[in-house]
Amino acid sequence: MSTPPLPQNPAGPAGGSSEFVVAGLAREVHELHRRVDGLDPVVERVERLEEMAARTADTLAAVVGRRQKATAPSWLLAPTDTAAVGGLLDELTVWLGAVFLRYPDGASVLPECWLWHPDVVEELLWLAHAWLAAYQGPDASVSTAGDWHDRQRPGVVARVRKSAGSCSIEAHQTRPGWSAPGGAPVPVPGLEHAAAITVWWAQHREQSPPEPAPAAAGPIGGALR
Repeated sequence: MSTPPLPQNPAGPAGGSSEFVVAGLAREVHELHRRVDGLDPVVERVERLEEMAARTADTLAAVVGRRQKATAPSWLLAPTDTAAVGGLLDELTVWLGAVFLRYPDGASVLPECWLWHPDVVEELLWLAHAWLAAYQGPDASVSTAGDWHDRQRPGVVARVRKSAGSCSIEAHQTRPGWSAPGGAPVPVPGLEHAAAITVWWAQHREQSPPEPAPAAAGPIGGALR
């Protein structure tokens, strides 16, 4: 007797395979959700690090900005360019009239010949830039303005008075029998010893300095021979 054929099930292997695939996808989606939920602390940490990096960048920018602040120009080391020197002088004279000469002691101490005194121009130039920093610079404040009034301006006034307070235009005029007028460059003394000092300081600074060579005999020394 022959065995009857098995009945065909329309929802057999094909339908079961689809259900298996869907179930597998559901499990993968659930696992992905679980993993993403587990990343929340990591995401929060990354956001905090980004905030810290932004604050650090702002701090560094502020520090670099402070380091790059404009410095006061120097009259003594001004560039050898007529336009640049003229610009320095124009700005200074405007500031003198607007600020410095408004103070009675400033007006009384500044002689007519102040332009012939490079040290006086240097003092006034840095004082003008100190005023700008105290009143208009990025660090302008009541305390820096107070320091300008209480310490910087009186200090410059005192030094200008000592250096040129009693000077005049006539003192800078060349006359027969006069020595060099005030404001003339002063030669650096002792340059004849520079070579010996260079060798000593570069190679033997832990030892005693070299003995200076005797000065050359002048007219008096020649007369005594």
